[in-house]
Formats: sequence, structure tokens, C-alpha cells
Amino acid sequence: MRTTLDLPENLLIEAMKVTHTKTKTGVIVLALKEILRKSKISALKQYRGKIELDIDLNEIRDRH
Repeated sequence: MRTTLDLPENLLIEAMKVTHTKTKTGVIVLALKEILRKSKISALKQYRGKIELDIDLNEIRDRH
């Protein structure tokens, strides 16, 4: 999808440097993916301590 954006050039250049991304499109796509990844992680955190798993880590790790 083609979109016109008015972005601060210095911010875009810095983001391209730290991510080693060569294109403006690439750095924006990477940023969007990162936002979605963080959102999904945040959503999963609500289940911490609420799901009962009947597993033995020693057995899984082959520590008899």
C-alpha cells in the first residue's frame, strides 16, 4: 500500500542506523512489526500465573 508520511528525517535516519535497515520502508515495516510483537507479549502477560501446567522441568530437561 502506498502512503505519504511526513516523518522527522533525523528520527528516520537514526532508526535506520540502529536497525541496520537500508530503506525507509524497511525501517517503518520493522517498527510496525515490533509494535505488534510487543502488543502480543503484553497480552500474553495477563495469563502469567493463571495457567496450570502439569509438567516436570527436570524430566523435560532429562535430569533424572
